[in-house]
Amino acid sequence: MYRSLGMPEVIVLIIVVVVSIVCMLPWFFIYKKAGYHPAMGCLMFIPLVNLVMMFILAFTEWPIELELRSLRISMPQNP
Repeated sequence: MYRSLGMPEVIVLIIVVVVSIVCMLPWFFIYKKAGYHPAMGCLMFIPLVNLVMMFILAFTEWPIELELRSLRISMPQNP
């Protein structure tokens, strides 16, 4: 009925997991630097959602930009 994984299948599984993690890491850092939660990088593995998220990153104002603007407004101006 059930067949256990042989050595080649285990190696392929390990390679897939490592490649997935390596591909996900840059997205974690991109979302973190933009001011979003880093776990949103996982959304980049979902088809069509990844396209929507790229457009959101490209065309919306990031939370870090909103924070920077509010800090610049609150700082006193030096002549």
